[in-house]
Amino acid sequence: MSNFYSNTVLSDMISTISHYASRPEEFWEGTKDHDVSQNIEALFRHLSEGAHSQILDFGCGPGRDLKQWTDRGCDVIGLDGCERFCEMASAYSGCEVWQQNFVELDLPMHRFDGIFANASLFHIHRSELLSVLTKFHQTLRKDGVVFCSNPRGPNIEQMNGDRYGNYMDVEGWSEFFTQAGFMACEHYFRPPGLPRHEQPWLAMVWRKQ
Repeated sequence: MSNFYSNTVLSDMISTISHYASRPEEFWEGTKDHDVSQNIEALFRHLSEGAHSQILDFGCGPGRDLKQWTDRGCDVIGLDGCERFCEMASAYSGCEVWQQNFVELDLPMHRFDGIFANASLFHIHRSELLSVLTKFHQTLRKDGVVFCSNPRGPNIEQMNGDRYGNYMDVEGWSEFFTQAGFMACEHYFRPPGLPRHEQPWLAMVWRKQ
């Protein structure tokens, strides 16, 4: 990757983080009551260790889902690029939270049974996505699983205001996960119970091979 494009990737990531950092309390108030139990259950039913699992909440935000994982008995660590979100998440959930830029990850080897990436992976530049998923593969234990939920789209990249977005369909995401060494477990569209054109979110579960 050229230095120019590398700088672009980092610039877009920093811009995205800055967007959330500028309105952390507003973001919390707007998302704290979102029901993502369907997504949590989707990852949970594929965990080989069940309630004894070690979970990484990738893009944990202010910590809403960290609390749900601890309520299930799992040992969960949060990760987010926004410093204020990390502070809020730790205070709200009592969990350990790591502040890391999504494209400059430093993850331990073979640490987690599952990764919960709810509404976060689509903020990673397509040029860096395979590298990130490879790091997911390395930080997962044998038979570890990844859940991700992202706004679906026709395989395009674009800036929405200050935020970068990578909007792919099932085939687009599948190509990257397969290259990184994962096999598909399931996928579905959200919100549940609506016609497909009213389901903008694509949820997927992938197992480490």
